[in-house]
Amino acid sequence: MSETKKRQPVLSREAMYQIIQAPLITEKSTALSEKGQVVFRVSTDATKPEIKAAIEGLFGVTVLGVNTLVQKGKTKRFKGRPGRRSDMKKAFVRLAEGQSIDFTTGLA
Repeated sequence: MSETKKRQPVLSREAMYQIIQAPLITEKSTALSEKGQVVFRVSTDATKPEIKAAIEGLFGVTVLGVNTLVQKGKTKRFKGRPGRRSDMKKAFVRLAEGQSIDFTTGLA
């Protein structure tokens, strides 16, 4: 029996930027960053291997694991009329020991 080796998807730089939309800077994500985790807003159709490849390609870090969740949009009122916020997908990325991502500097 041959072992199937997991292959990382090959992504262009443009595809990486479309997958990773923005970092989420909240109290919870700041507390997680002390434990080696970073939180990103990602596109809703992105898969975990694609997110891992995009983070490693853009930031040059080693990703140990990716957990995702889809936050459903709330029903709110806009100018007195009911509306709905769009759904959002978050990715909790666990980095290798001793690595971090600095958001104060821009991407090259």
